[in-house]
Amino acid sequence: MTVPDLLMNDGRTIPQIGFGVWQVPDEIVTDATLSAFENGYRHVDTAAVYANERGVGEAIARSGLDREDLFITTKVWNTDHGYDETLANFETSLTLLGLDEVDLYLVHWPAPAIDRYTETWRAVMELHRQGRARSIGVSNFKAHHLHRIIDEYGVVPSVNQIELQPWLPQRELRDLHAELGILTEAWSPMASGALIDDPLIGSIADKHGRTPAQVMIRWHLQIGNIVLPKSITPSRIKENIAVFDFSLDDADLAAIATLESGRRTGPDPDDFNEL
Repeated sequence: MTVPDLLMNDGRTIPQIGFGVWQVPDEIVTDATLSAFENGYRHVDTAAVYANERGVGEAIARSGLDREDLFITTKVWNTDHGYDETLANFETSLTLLGLDEVDLYLVHWPAPAIDRYTETWRAVMELHRQGRARSIGVSNFKAHHLHRIIDEYGVVPSVNQIELQPWLPQRELRDLHAELGILTEAWSPMASGALIDDPLIGSIADKHGRTPAQVMIRWHLQIGNIVLPKSITPSRIKENIAVFDFSLDDADLAAIATLESGRRTGPDPDDFNEL
């Protein structure tokens, strides 16, 4: 199984499908990640707040895969916003992962009430300068958050990882990303499973002889997103990456577009400041 790579604005590439490990406990994540590796995933997306970096690192160590064939993302949490705090958080993440560098380091949330995300971005820029964060980006940033860090430092993130699913296709933000050269990465790509039972998605799945999850992952790929499906079930891990031998047609894409409602399954980044 070969997953396409997308070109980032720093000249590096990122696999278009990644294995998401949010809410996967550390004692489970190693086996789940090894299953993902066995099924062709090479991109893993973790974060400090997920408390499973150690388990992901164990999977990397046990996989037998060449480090240069893997793409590992982690993120700095709100409690570690600030220049020095971010640098220290990064060291902890590297230790837990058992790595000398990560492929992508993200500011997890802007946490605007804390109002230190510009300092955090400056630290992330320094880690990139050192070469230990090979690429850098943000997560859950809205347009005004992006403009602020770009205006202040002149460095455009390579990736913005945002909640994105058929209810919330984020058209305006995706257009801005395209204008600025930022890749869009989708978390909660199936609305945390809430869209699995949607009748319209089900009818498109039946039409193609696929599962609803495969239809939604294929939708993300075709509109240009990086997508991060999550599962701990080996059969679903395998199913979620088996999406390169069919395509959605124009009628399918038009039908899925009618699901847009603006509904989120997670918090609004303007209001989320959890520590």
